[in-house]
Amino acid sequence: MPNSDLDALHATTAALRNEPVQARSAARLTRLLDSAAEVIDEIGYERLTTAMVAERAGASIGTVYRYFPDRIAVLQSLSVRFLNDFIEEVSSALQAESVTSWQEAVDAVIDTAVRSFATKPGFRSLRFGDVIDVRPREEDRTHNAVVASVLAEVFANRFDVTGDDLSLRVEVAVQLVDSLLARAFAFDPAGDERIIAEGRALVHSYLASAFTS
Repeated sequence: MPNSDLDALHATTAALRNEPVQARSAARLTRLLDSAAEVIDEIGYERLTTAMVAERAGASIGTVYRYFPDRIAVLQSLSVRFLNDFIEEVSSALQAESVTSWQEAVDAVIDTAVRSFATKPGFRSLRFGDVIDVRPREEDRTHNAVVASVLAEVFANRFDVTGDDLSLRVEVAVQLVDSLLARAFAFDPAGDERIIAEGRALVHSYLASAFTS
């Protein structure tokens, strides 16, 4: 991925972070978010409470409130961590020499998403936080749209892809992947391979009709 794409990505996600500035607090914050993710993996984000986070982390409720005013803030911070991690993983995958076309780039993105659903505690339920309204109020786009804008830039700059409303088309594709993978992992922690395959084919077909190169 070109450096300009990575710079744009980091500038976008940095503005979303809500972490303490003290280095000594990083480990404690990580433990709180890890604990929240574990609880969400077990019972879903709807039932998460700050008391559950404190209990799982072995921390006092006061420690939780030192970083998060309420449960929504916990969900917001965890969703941003998922977003940042995903984009970093996608950026690494797209730098592989084997990725030489937008079709291979799409497969790399979908593969990264599948791994996130399969291996990251809490991700299947919360994803990037767009399933509930936990975005910072000053933001005027969803986290899925953040991912899509970065991918659209990569497609345009690296693979010379053009098309009407390129960013919108990529955002629709990202939303399709998100929704179909949520269904694929709804009843199977390993993911329903049939739905994953159908989703992959659908996204390829949709983007092929939307892109020109």
